[in-house]
Amino acid sequence: MIRSAFLVLSGNAAGSLLSFARNLVVARLIPVEDFGVAATLALVVAIVEMVSALGLQQQIVQARDGDDPRFQAALQGFQVLRGVLSGLALLLLAGPFARFMGVPEATWGYRAMALVPVLNALVHFDVYRLSRAMRFGPGVVAGVAPGAASLAAAWPLALWLGDWRAMLGAILLGSALGALASHLVAERPYRLTLDRDVTLRALRFGWPLLVNNALLFLVFNGDRALVGRELGMAALGIFSMGLTMTLTPTLVLAKSIQSLFLPRLSALDREAPGGEERFQALARATLETGLANGLLMAVAVSLLGGPFVFLVLGEHYAPLVPILAVLSAAQALRVFKTGSAVVALSQGRTGNALAANLVRVAALPLAWAVLIGGGGLEAAVLVGVAGEALGFALSLALVRATCGLRLRPLLAPLLLAAVVLVVISVHGLPQELRLGLPVVLALGLAAGMNDLRRLLWDALSRRRRR
Repeated sequence: MIRSAFLVLSGNAAGSLLSFARNLVVARLIPVEDFGVAATLALVVAIVEMVSALGLQQQIVQARDGDDPRFQAALQGFQVLRGVLSGLALLLLAGPFARFMGVPEATWGYRAMALVPVLNALVHFDVYRLSRAMRFGPGVVAGVAPGAASLAAAWPLALWLGDWRAMLGAILLGSALGALASHLVAERPYRLTLDRDVTLRALRFGWPLLVNNALLFLVFNGDRALVGRELGMAALGIFSMGLTMTLTPTLVLAKSIQSLFLPRLSALDREAPGGEERFQALARATLETGLANGLLMAVAVSLLGGPFVFLVLGEHYAPLVPILAVLSAAQALRVFKTGSAVVALSQGRTGNALAANLVRVAALPLAWAVLIGGGGLEAAVLVGVAGEALGFALSLALVRATCGLRLRPLLAPLLLAAVVLVVISVHGLPQELRLGLPVVLALGLAAGMNDLRRLLWDALSRRRRR
């Protein structure tokens, strides 16, 4: 468990940190307004990818017959079909989206990005299937290699082109090498088939995830689109860098939680003797891991984010500093939701995450009204924090109702999480109180997260006996 956790976390962190470093390089070398345009390139791909994703990668892990070569080939065939249709949709959306964002000169760039969903769909599913046996190495290699190449290309492209086109080239290169790397580390030959039964089964499994992904686009990028439309590309460049700084660790942690716990939870037989208690303990450990990771990330960003901005990005990004703490609180709540989503997914409850994200999306019109009324970025982000908190509360209620998870042992960690996020979100607090947060957090986590502590202790004990 310890070795797998380290491998998954380090692999996910390396891939995301490479992408983060690429964004920092491009942001440093091109004007802030151009970085705003570059941010919209990723935004338009996210629109198409998120509203067309059916969770096929998760299905091959969760399904009982996920190791069947025919099932894998059918999922891969369906994935390629989905990617081609997504690319065609992106071609059609390029012009209207460029006009909506007020950058019609970037239309050709959005059209070039239509290659991204096609390339992503060509990934070999062995990198996901092998995680069923807790073999994460191939997935780590496939995730790290494209980020390294994309980072290596970012610097010369930014120096040569000097504008948003540098990001376009780096993203395309990363997607192409990501697909290639997955084939190089795969064990099975790559096969594509279209199977009616598997397709219908994938649609039944994935339609709640499909709707949830559309909501996730709004959650992750709705505020960004509103900022770009109402405040312009310079403000979008500032806001996008803030999201990059806080969302990067969020996605690393969320992906790691899913990779580590989904195979274990899915494999448990709750009907077997002692199976229900093992499920309860492991499910609560999953939620506690989300709480611990989210809190650690939020505290780190609130303490180190400001100095990092001035050291790495320079004075042009100074307006970002006042909103970093609030952004970190919002992202911590997203990490919190990952735990309940993974537990629900392991039981085939793909609609739980959808319902929780509906609450966050419902806050977007209010955030838009705040921006139009002159409330500024910080007020809009606070609206998002409130939406994320309500969504997390709903996710807990749903996992209790649909999966029978007993939540009483989590009351102390949940109270600690609420106090810490309120503290780091409030401006004007004494610096001594902020600096004491890591100590309070460490003591609270050690005292309150009993199932996670037992899981780690058991893993360490088994490792010593070897």
